[in-house]
Amino acid sequence: MNELLEILNEIDDTIDYETETGLIDDHLLDSFAIISLVSELEDAFDISIDAAEMTPENFNSAANLWKMVERLQEDA
Repeated sequence: MNELLEILNEIDDTIDYETETGLIDDHLLDSFAIISLVSELEDAFDISIDAAEMTPENFNSAANLWKMVERLQEDA
């Protein structure tokens, strides 16, 4: 989870990722940030995030992102 938080802070360090639950719904991350995030996550955690995974449910919070990463690692 710490590595995920580091990646998120590299993308935008003005957001409190530990408490924020509306990263997508509240438009805190724009499309460029999301594309960067997907690329960073795939590289850092050796996973593949397909379009079906790119939902607000998976991307609205660091906790949900981490659950997705763990699930994709188990499926690999």
